[in-house]
Amino acid sequence: MTTETLIRAEHVLTQADFGELYAQVQQFYSHQMQLFDAHEADRWAATFTEDAVFDVPTLDAPVHGRAALAANVSRNLAQQERSGEQLRHWIGMLDIQPGRDDELHTRCYALVYITPRGGPSRVLRVCVMEDVLVRVLGKWHTRHRVVTRDDLA
Repeated sequence: MTTETLIRAEHVLTQADFGELYAQVQQFYSHQMQLFDAHEADRWAATFTEDAVFDVPTLDAPVHGRAALAANVSRNLAQQERSGEQLRHWIGMLDIQPGRDDELHTRCYALVYITPRGGPSRVLRVCVMEDVLVRVLGKWHTRHRVVTRDDLA
């Protein structure tokens, strides 16, 4: 019986180790996106590092740091309350590349659904999300996020 390994940068992971890591990252994103959609501004911002960068095309400039991240979520809540629309984010097709020293580079598809009050849901945006994740006190945190939109490419 042979043990297959995945080699990236200077890391060697067995398939079992990689499977556990993959599940951890999926859980991280599930939790992070549900906090975002529930407008839990401070709890969502706490899933990022203190010096995080959040670069998405729906904002005029990249957002830096947790306080600015939380303020952005609060702004989103106010906009959604005015519009009567609910946004939901769906993450899939996750690819994980181990970096150095408890750092991961991830790339996934992010679908944004919109549901008007009393109306049918539809896909609003199809995006690619690329992150650098790092461990802080044993938990994953986003240090840098870049989101691109298919309709703006």
